[in-house]
Amino acid sequence: MIMLYSVVYSRLGGSYHMEKEGLKRCLDHLESNDLAVEYIVTDRHPQIQKFLRERNLEQFYDVWHFEKGLSKKLLKVSQNKDCKVLKKWLCSIKNHVYWSATSTTSGPEKVARWTSVVNHLQNIHVHDDPLFPKCSHPERASSHANKWLKLGSITLAKVERILNNKRVLKDVRKLSHHYQTSSLESSHSLILRFAPRTQSLFGGMRVLLYVGELMRLVFEEVFEDPAPFVEEMNTISIPKDLSTQFDRPSKEEVVTPPAMSPVSVKGRSEANLLSSRIRKLLAYPADNT
Repeated sequence: MIMLYSVVYSRLGGSYHMEKEGLKRCLDHLESNDLAVEYIVTDRHPQIQKFLRERNLEQFYDVWHFEKGLSKKLLKVSQNKDCKVLKKWLCSIKNHVYWSATSTTSGPEKVARWTSVVNHLQNIHVHDDPLFPKCSHPERASSHANKWLKLGSITLAKVERILNNKRVLKDVRKLSHHYQTSSLESSHSLILRFAPRTQSLFGGMRVLLYVGELMRLVFEEVFEDPAPFVEEMNTISIPKDLSTQFDRPSKEEVVTPPAMSPVSVKGRSEANLLSSRIRKLLAYPADNT
């Protein structure tokens, strides 16, 4: 992570403008240090798209953000009574998103590979697009004929409307084939564990500095030469677990029930016999007593 800016949303008129302002500050800082940006990977935020177009910076979209929004729409369709067969394909379509994005660097080829999934769902593996004329998986006969979507079915019409949407095809062309934002999302998740958004700005900033220094120490010093840190850790006395202060009973003692004496068995039998007789007496009609 090169830099980290904290932006106060109340000063920008809302959280919608925070991402753009934070990105602007980062890019200005890089350019002021004569560092050129070749391209940038972000989500599909409309303001970010416009901002990067105005700065003539090439932008690619993060695959996870794209797949997340698409999967929500497909999951909603699969919950319809007439479209339950789609549930079998949700995981495969999700994998196809990543494969289409990372298997080629060409935008038109990404689109060609992506659109082939509509044919694949119908058990059609030869396509009209010359950029991707045939599925790359080996040919094999399927023993589950019911899993394929039928031509003219409601399910296929709804799926094709989602997958071949004009905006979806436009975004597939710009999916990132190399870097993703997953490492950045993980870093943010780690920071939020120590500095949640509900904390005050200054308290959160203080924790951010601590976490940043801790990450620098781990990656720049511990990983490079761990020996001094291991020696220092070995000098720390670690107290024993509280459970070690007590004797652990054997499994047989815990599982085996306690033996009952003949007196207790006899007493219990007499009590059961007495209660049975009382129930019988109460069951007789009043005139028979």
